[in-house]
Amino acid sequence: MYASRLLTRLSRKPTCLATIRSWAMPQGLASQVISPRIPAIATNFVHFEGPIANRRLFSSQIETESSLDSATYERVCSDTLDGLCDYFEELTENAAEELQGSDVAYGDGVLTVNLGRKHGTYVINRQTPNKQIWLSSPTSGPKRFDFVGTEAAGRWIYKHSGQSLHELLQQEIPGILKAQPVDFLQLPYCS
Repeated sequence: MYASRLLTRLSRKPTCLATIRSWAMPQGLASQVISPRIPAIATNFVHFEGPIANRRLFSSQIETESSLDSATYERVCSDTLDGLCDYFEELTENAAEELQGSDVAYGDGVLTVNLGRKHGTYVINRQTPNKQIWLSSPTSGPKRFDFVGTEAAGRWIYKHSGQSLHELLQQEIPGILKAQPVDFLQLPYCS
């Protein structure tokens, strides 16, 4: 069923169709012709060879679960958000001319960093039921971070990429604040 839907979608795109025809297919499917008007119906498992064969789809690279109890989560989360709030306030104050209309607000576990109309708004908030921190970035979109490690040496990790919250901010914010040095990696829970 999945293979037939995939072939139907891809058959509508001529460039994808040429790529599909170059793949080796099982004998049961090799005799079927893929036509843009009449999609092939695949009843057998499609086995791809070549560069797509080794690609992992829909898989998490980091399988560790947060082992924080509720009190520790609240403490670590508050320290992280407080540190980020203070640092964003410092950065926006130093870049007042560069970031007209910028604002930093923190309350009820939600940190909102408005970097002006040109750069958009970052929202970083706690998700207590999941023991996560969620980030909404105008550059990279939404992400959910889990705490990995111990309270003494842990960090907030996006499980799909393995990147930490602080590494992501360190990657995005210097492109916005070009006139001053930015170092999110010196904040709490980034190691």
